[in-house]
Amino acid sequence: MIGSVQRAMRLLESVAEHEHGAPAKQLARETGLALPTAYHLLRTLVHEGYLRRDKGLFFLGEAAERLSSSGAEQKRRSTVVEALAYWRDLIGVPVYYAQYRDGEIEVLCVSDSPGNPAVEEWADFRETGHAHAIGQCLLAQLDDEARRDHLDRYPVQSITPYTVRDGHSLLRRLERTARMSPVIERQEYALGTVCSALPITLGNAAATMAISLPVHQADRLLAATQQLQEEIGRLMGSLAISISI
Repeated sequence: MIGSVQRAMRLLESVAEHEHGAPAKQLARETGLALPTAYHLLRTLVHEGYLRRDKGLFFLGEAAERLSSSGAEQKRRSTVVEALAYWRDLIGVPVYYAQYRDGEIEVLCVSDSPGNPAVEEWADFRETGHAHAIGQCLLAQLDDEARRDHLDRYPVQSITPYTVRDGHSLLRRLERTARMSPVIERQEYALGTVCSALPITLGNAAATMAISLPVHQADRLLAATQQLQEEIGRLMGSLAISISI
């Protein structure tokens, strides 16, 4: 073990426990370090940005806060990954999580298995939102202006015989979609696949959880969607912050 690293980490932990800062003498006493050693390490940590000094008191610096923020983000992402994997195994379907961010459809997490593989992205999900349940669910949550802007950038095009034929037809369908209702799509994006997507409330952001099934299991789609909806409702409190990844 490298002793100086261990001592520096102890100082960082001690500083973190003092919201209003602490002087070097107190930190040295709390960590069991000789005062000259503590001073040397504290100066080094200030120089590297892990601490800052103000009126003789030491506080966590920007570098330490970035580490903390990164760790929290990783923890949130891990929570989402674990939830999707749990639902994948419980329901026996691939599970997807997506958001509409900065004018784009972003699939942020997919959980599948060899026995229940995810839909292959054979056509860019961002450009074909009109054709798949994820995109339709996200577009349905937008206001009319944002919806039309998206379709101006990514016009409707038929990619299977079942895809909606034009933008006007799609807009009418989206307008008829009841708020917070699941969106069902059958072979519009990929032949041989049926999908559903559930809207998720994230403040003003549009988000969705979705599932897919091979078409020969289409009779399972509604029941599986309802089960996912119930599971999301049960865990939504603990996921409300985590899914903002």
